[in-house]
Amino acid sequence: MKLGVVALALSAALSFGIVSAAHAADITIKVGHGAAEGYHMHKAWLKFKEEIEKNSGNRFEVEIYPNGQVGGDRELTEAVQAGIVDMTCPVIEVMDGWDKNFSIPGLPFIFKDRADALKALNGKFGQMLLDRAGQYGLVGLGYMENGIRQITSNKCPIVKPSDLDGVKLRTMQVQAHMEAFQLMGANPTPMSFNEVYSALQQGVVDAEENPLGHITSSKFYEVQKCMTLTSHVYSTHIVLANPDFYNSLSDADKDLVKQSLATAIDYQQQVIANEEEQQIKDIEAAGVTVTRLTPEQRNEFEKVTAPIREKYLSEADPEIIKALNER
Repeated sequence: MKLGVVALALSAALSFGIVSAAHAADITIKVGHGAAEGYHMHKAWLKFKEEIEKNSGNRFEVEIYPNGQVGGDRELTEAVQAGIVDMTCPVIEVMDGWDKNFSIPGLPFIFKDRADALKALNGKFGQMLLDRAGQYGLVGLGYMENGIRQITSNKCPIVKPSDLDGVKLRTMQVQAHMEAFQLMGANPTPMSFNEVYSALQQGVVDAEENPLGHITSSKFYEVQKCMTLTSHVYSTHIVLANPDFYNSLSDADKDLVKQSLATAIDYQQQVIANEEEQQIKDIEAAGVTVTRLTPEQRNEFEKVTAPIREKYLSEADPEIIKALNER
């Protein structure tokens, strides 16, 4: 993949600021991601840092750059391809710019629930996508959770798809998501995650959709009146490494990276389990009206978005779809 202008700018920024200090460690891993420091995915990276530094006798040092300070998901993915950053974990849908098969895990209602999603991602289906990353100058190492996406809005209530008619709703720059919300009647407005709070505050958009962890850590509840637990997408981060960096490691050190990452991923699931109910309470305590859909109401959202699932699954690699269906 050709190095873009943004990646070149990132390279210059890193050269002049971030990586200027000398390090005593034998191997330094530069990790960039776009989430806030209170978010469970950042906490997982902190656990990765703790594990690999401890278990390597401090031969490894991990530098973590959160909050999009080295770029958004797309820019970070390009930066890893170029070797500017060693590891990152974009939402997997970002990869569909290279390969439409990466859109599958983020399709609306493609999974029944979290357990169903984890079964697929931790099985043959998930491994096939990790392997596929190798075609695009990346090493796929695993999955960190982004979360189950919910809708917040200043136009309330939202209990059926038609309630979104005309609502300006911020989405990720993911075609399948934008098409799904268009079917619901919304006006999907893609923008960088770091712009969302101010856009909600200033009325540039009326609504947004994100996992509970993002809604709370980025304090979107301060500028929204209601939240509907639609659980329309299970959103996952794909953990990616630069191949030159990764292949320079000994087999033992590769195993150490994998083991530390596995521990971090398990830890993240523990954090999520402990946080989610409290996050809903905190959002309600902030004055936001929280609506829990009935199974019948949720089914209406699932029906409306069915054409999106059919379209993207029909375009995917049949072997990947087979693996998905065999989960």
